[in-house]
Amino acid sequence: MPYTDPKPRHIHLIGICGTAMASLAGMLQAQGHRITGSDAGAYPPMSDQLAAMGIPLMQPYNEAHLASAPGLVVVGNAISRGNPELEAVLDRRIPFCSMAAMIHDEFLRAREPLVVSGTHGKTTTTSMLSWIYEVASRNNPELAPSFLVGGVAENFGTSYRVQPNTRPFILEGDEYDTAFFDKGPKFLHYFPDALILTHVEFDHADIYADLEQVKTAFKRLVNLLPRRGRIVAFDRSANVTECVSRAFCPVERYGFEPSSHWQVVNFQPGSTSHWTLLRQGQHFADLELPMAGEHNALNATAAAALAAGQGVGAAFIAEALRTFRSVKRRLEVRAEVQGITVIDDFAHHPTAIRETLRALRSAYPGRRLVAVLEPRSNTLRRNVFEQELIESLSSANEVVIANVFKQESIPTEERLEPQHVVAALNQRGTPAQLLADADVITATLAPTLREGDVVAILSNGGFGDIYIKLPRALEQQHASSVAS
Repeated sequence: MPYTDPKPRHIHLIGICGTAMASLAGMLQAQGHRITGSDAGAYPPMSDQLAAMGIPLMQPYNEAHLASAPGLVVVGNAISRGNPELEAVLDRRIPFCSMAAMIHDEFLRAREPLVVSGTHGKTTTTSMLSWIYEVASRNNPELAPSFLVGGVAENFGTSYRVQPNTRPFILEGDEYDTAFFDKGPKFLHYFPDALILTHVEFDHADIYADLEQVKTAFKRLVNLLPRRGRIVAFDRSANVTECVSRAFCPVERYGFEPSSHWQVVNFQPGSTSHWTLLRQGQHFADLELPMAGEHNALNATAAAALAAGQGVGAAFIAEALRTFRSVKRRLEVRAEVQGITVIDDFAHHPTAIRETLRALRSAYPGRRLVAVLEPRSNTLRRNVFEQELIESLSSANEVVIANVFKQESIPTEERLEPQHVVAALNQRGTPAQLLADADVITATLAPTLREGDVVAILSNGGFGDIYIKLPRALEQQHASSVAS
């Protein structure tokens, strides 16, 4: 039987509104524990999920939130020394642990961890793999998956699920550090039985000095796979090749290369993608995915390859991908107002931005594409990828960039200067402007939008609720024009 704590406890989560932390809160509550949590600020979709679960959310951080004497505190990886609740935990010697350690001890020890890792595509691929197992479990209940996704998987309406009596546990393997007291990657706590490795690029510039450090982290993950395990790895990345080169288990490559174990052929782009998947040169399945973008087809191929290697049949894989409903904040259509489409995408890296805009070009051919970027991730807030960011954004018809999120926390010499990006884009012939925040962007941009425009809002955070403010402004404009 899966490991469960024999004594339900009061567990408090510091930083509960992080995607994984909010999911862990629900998982622990389902195990019978009493859960409370705190954060500096909350925004959908995780704030909505916490409210639906009835888990108290206390804001902002305050030592008084520990007055009820929790038996254990889970410290989120965004929490650092000086946080008043963390300081109280240390002063009072309240037992504490990291999120990753709690996931392993409470949920993975007696299950089969299937881990999805890589710089890009983890959340979508994890959701796809979970849905494949869910569809297959209709024929074989033993395949019913537990899962933990870094977003709300729309097929399930949640970011997590725990099955009490089945072994598969599908989760993201995040390379970001674990906690203030554990600076190693979270994925080193998960000990996978099978692994997907999508991409390896330099990212998380706040904790990794360079690409070599990133590759070292992934090499350590690969080194945790048992000999009976299996790795499914992308075929067009020299960094991925290097990271899996010394694996002790079988490695199956996937992608477009003819030499790969899993080869994509006859790819047909559009708002719905179609392709044929070959397994060692032989027909495996004709696949359809109701999502745009070559990158999403590759994510689906990785999920299909891992599932097939674990014994899931091709028919179930094809049905699951055909009925896959994506993840919130991944090319999510937030509004359609007078023929203007507003899309929300979780952009954290220039490569992800490039692929998102390519996918939108494919899904909305011939329409004007406006990219609205908040440099918010720890990588985008730095100038390390300034040139790559310019290249990525240049495929839009128009670009709006907000001020760097909490720019004062980034050393001046490392900080992205958005005006440099704006100037370079204008010089290339891509109209671009720097506008301070969501309110200014909404007031400036809304009057310029016209029927047929596609607005891609790119941020890995709340972005001042621009996802709500811009559609509302468009609706008010339309109402005013009708009234006049």
